[in-house]
Amino acid sequence: MSGSQNEVIEFNPSRQAYIRAHAWMAALAMAAGMGILWAMGNPHVWTGAIGGLAAITLRGWYMMSEEMGHCWRVEDGVLNGPFERHVPLGQIAQVKTMGSYVQVITKGGDKHLIKYQPSPEFTQSALKSVAERSPE
Repeated sequence: MSGSQNEVIEFNPSRQAYIRAHAWMAALAMAAGMGILWAMGNPHVWTGAIGGLAAITLRGWYMMSEEMGHCWRVEDGVLNGPFERHVPLGQIAQVKTMGSYVQVITKGGDKHLIKYQPSPEFTQSALKSVAERSPE
């Protein structure tokens, strides 16, 4: 990458990362549903697994088209995201990974999630690199 203010980098969500994240959420929802029913003394604990799986599957199906459209882009010294989010690169204080997410924390304390990255480590590295070269 060059140090140019004109450099453009895009961070697009990955369908595979989205499905993997929802598989983990489904597993947790299934376990939680079963645990809650067990704690309540319900003899049909197994229905918690079905409910958890159904809830996360429905959510995943419903939200996929929206989430797959959320592109983040570095351009002209600014990280631009969905819903008119704009973070000047010089204001980035920290960049962390959390599963398939990358969290950007500004010097003012604002937090932004770049979700469902195919390689969160690459996204983190690229953002740190351009942020370090950017004037405040």
